[in-house]
Amino acid sequence: MKTEDLRAFDAVVRNGSISEAAHALEVTQSAITRRIQSLEEALGVTLLDRSTKPPRPSALGLRVHQQTRAVLREIDALGGLVTRDATPSGHLRLGLTHSMGAIGLVEVLARLRKSYPQVEMQVSTDWSARLVAKVAAGDLDAATVFMPATAVFPDTVQAQRLASTEVVAVARRGSLAKAPTKLRDVYETGWVLNPPGCGFRAALERALAERGLPLRLNLETFGSELQLGLAAAGQGVGLVSRPALEASQHAKQLEVLALRDFRMAVDLWLVGSLQLGNLERPVQQFGQEVAAGHGARPTRPARR
Repeated sequence: MKTEDLRAFDAVVRNGSISEAAHALEVTQSAITRRIQSLEEALGVTLLDRSTKPPRPSALGLRVHQQTRAVLREIDALGGLVTRDATPSGHLRLGLTHSMGAIGLVEVLARLRKSYPQVEMQVSTDWSARLVAKVAAGDLDAATVFMPATAVFPDTVQAQRLASTEVVAVARRGSLAKAPTKLRDVYETGWVLNPPGCGFRAALERALAERGLPLRLNLETFGSELQLGLAAAGQGVGLVSRPALEASQHAKQLEVLALRDFRMAVDLWLVGSLQLGNLERPVQQFGQEVAAGHGARPTRPARR
């Protein structure tokens, strides 16, 4: 059973005659006739009542036509899934790091739904390395992650640098008697950090180890906003991206610590499947929307 045979039969029923079907499909009448005969042979039934002029679909032919239309819609939808210029539709699985969730995510999703009403979105959070692995494994279509500028990505994903952002240490405003200038100066205060797996925490632990300082952990919690709230309450020093600080409701209660021996910057990346098809545009908008909240700079070409 060939798709062209199904389209010929559909055209005859919708246009009322073989001649009009041929005109609609821009083929000869004999080509339409051959395709209808081929479909009848494949199904083992007669679809057209040829005792009338022009031939009309039989009662069974009308029932077959209903199913034919459904099949053609599915075929057309399948073609649209793999065509980048087709109208975005279907299920889109997105990921972002725990620390990004507080920066305008509700508004980002609202704008995406308005732009692409036929796309059903699912969003999950995780650590950057895990998100990259999920995209590579096909468990996510795309994710925004924090990674170094020198990051190497799997060959099975495409990666686009969207922005660069500073990571800052923050404490409750006025809580430290003397402005700290080194990591050693905040040792007694302790830290409020994300659980193990966070790249920010890993970088801090390396810096402390290089100076012979153990990590003094007061609290660990997921998400930058809760972490900033705890730091604002005097529970310890937090470590977040500057955009997360600027977007926080606790920003006025916090101050950035100018630590000369710990300065950190990370890049924001959009990581996606190599074959996004008609989901390419919503994925790109998602990346640009997230980047807009992180001081986006001109992007570099995608890495593959």
